[in-house]
Amino acid sequence: MIYKSLEPSNHLKPFIKSFWLIDSEADRTIRPQKIIPDGYPELIFHYKDKFKANISGEWYLQDNLLIAGQIKNHFHLENTGAIGMIGIKLQPCTLKLLFDFDMHLITNKVISLENSNLTGLFSLFEVLKQDISFDKMVVAIENWFTETINELDISTHKTVLSTQLILDTKGEIRVRDIIDKFQISERSLERNFRSYIGLTPKFYCRIIRFSNIFSLVNSDGFSWSDITYLAGFYDQSHFIKNFKEFTGEEPSSYGFDTMNIANFFLAK
Repeated sequence: MIYKSLEPSNHLKPFIKSFWLIDSEADRTIRPQKIIPDGYPELIFHYKDKFKANISGEWYLQDNLLIAGQIKNHFHLENTGAIGMIGIKLQPCTLKLLFDFDMHLITNKVISLENSNLTGLFSLFEVLKQDISFDKMVVAIENWFTETINELDISTHKTVLSTQLILDTKGEIRVRDIIDKFQISERSLERNFRSYIGLTPKFYCRIIRFSNIFSLVNSDGFSWSDITYLAGFYDQSHFIKNFKEFTGEEPSSYGFDTMNIANFFLAK
């Protein structure tokens, strides 16, 4: 299995988290996968066989062109043949900033591009369909985003800045501190997060704090008690409960070293 990831150019980092590719080469082995929340929406193109997904209790066959919103719990995927995916992991507010798309509409959903009103993305997916190397693909995607952004200034955008503060603090910040820092009412903050991200500020903090666990686990010399403290949890039972909520497993039984899609994105 091939896993590749590239960071965007500096001028696109406020809008794009990363570009990624996963390819099984000639292997068509069926591999059930568990997908875990990480706090970022995605655009995904399956250039080989489609996947089946189970997000809300029923399995269905996904389309080739997908838009993934914020997810609040883990869900399951299963390939139907050869795996070949190219993805763009977006910053949390990007779809709202560029296309005025209300993100709460796709919370806990992975939808087909055809079933969305994001017509502005059709030309981007045409770029993704090109038969070129991953590196050249990234250049072409970056050119598309550079033209689309067209000098959009988000330097004073309170929702973007609030989200970045959560990311910078690894989710260890109180909502009250965000309200005080940016002089915004709690009601306005909640409304903006619903529209721009699809989650409440408090829940988004929880996801980002949870995702930081994977970086800590992959650091040398930390015990579970160390990780509990460094990840900002009050005690180990609270830590285990939170981890199990997002993964369906206790941390001691989770396969942090397993090569799968979830660990590819979360295990820094």
